[in-house]
Amino acid sequence: MAGNNKIILDIKNLVTAFQSESGLQRAVDGVSFSLRRNSTLGIVGESGCGKSVTALSIMRLLPKPAGQYLEGEILYEDTDILKIPPDRLHKIRGNRISMIFQEPMTALNPVQTIGRQLAEVFELHYPEMDKIEILKACVDMLNKVGIPSPETRLGDYPHMISGGMRQRVMIAMALICKPDILIADEPTTALDVTIQAQILSLIEELQKETGMSIIFITHALGVIAEICDDVVVMYAGRVAEKASVVELFKKPKHPYTKGLLASIPRLETERKSRLSVIKGMVPALDEMPQGCRFENRCPDAMDICRTDPPPVVETDKGHFVSCYLFN
Repeated sequence: MAGNNKIILDIKNLVTAFQSESGLQRAVDGVSFSLRRNSTLGIVGESGCGKSVTALSIMRLLPKPAGQYLEGEILYEDTDILKIPPDRLHKIRGNRISMIFQEPMTALNPVQTIGRQLAEVFELHYPEMDKIEILKACVDMLNKVGIPSPETRLGDYPHMISGGMRQRVMIAMALICKPDILIADEPTTALDVTIQAQILSLIEELQKETGMSIIFITHALGVIAEICDDVVVMYAGRVAEKASVVELFKKPKHPYTKGLLASIPRLETERKSRLSVIKGMVPALDEMPQGCRFENRCPDAMDICRTDPPPVVETDKGHFVSCYLFN
């Protein structure tokens, strides 16, 4: 974990929606947060709370024509990504901002070798390189991410290597252009615990080496505690709370954040006792409550929560929460 106070990515009031049979549904609704240089920002929340859609919005990768950007700015070093013409997007996407996708088996092309897929990135972004230089660079990248006998692996297809290896290949592809920002969308979800730990330490090592900033998307608060500097807690397409990782774990404020932290199993918990849960489900896009999105699951809900969305307020320096308990 590192970081300084210079902001490299600033997201302001982002609203992203999908066209459906029942109309335009807002999947990300007024989300704002900043990423500091050489630091790691965690975005945490349950499935369906808008984490991945936020990441895809930053990359301008929402499916067309259903996905639409309705409002807001995504400022990368003062350039609004949402205003860049499509033919100039490749200068930023994959080049300055890279992404590791959630499921490496579907993100990698099953009918092309690992070597071909790595080479394609070099051909696209470094057209001046010849075939021998590209081959050497591919081997170097696989070496860098800890893949044994990389020369042999270049001839393998994705199904021939393990899930952990596939994830390492995805990281190698994402880092070819030495990006300023790496977005990691649940990169350890389908992996067993030891491989998860290896992937996390690999990402940390690469950050130290390159100085890149990372947005780390996960639903595991343990991972957030281990590798992040700042945290954004999302719920149903909105920001519930944001703070430094130390502050959030020490003084959680939003009832949803408290519920997430209470649901982590602890060593001191009595054996066979029931785990704490947050009752209910994240509402579907077409069933969002009118007021606070969490009100139907919240133990502290008041009448105003049912009618008016709470504004995001700063309760302590750098600690923001969207809840009427703090208004």
